[in-house]
Amino acid sequence: MAKVVIYITTYCPYCTAAKALLRSKGVVFEEVDVTHDPDRRMEMEKRSQRRTVPQIFIDDRPIGGYDEARNLDFAGELDRLLGLKTD
Repeated sequence: MAKVVIYITTYCPYCTAAKALLRSKGVVFEEVDVTHDPDRRMEMEKRSQRRTVPQIFIDDRPIGGYDEARNLDFAGELDRLLGLKTD
């Protein structure tokens, strides 16, 4: 299975939705809370070239936020990126 990292803030509904999507897939992920951590937020911005949360990385590849993850899921690509079995 792929390594998944998600940068979040505690008050972000899209972060909650993104985590729920990943959990629905049975994915174990590392959660990085940038709510009160400007250094980690700068790290996120540098890695993703974006300022908004959530930011999701699959095997160190930025895929974007919740909307992008949901679109990948609808297209059938999220399972492939996550290394999940597809029939």
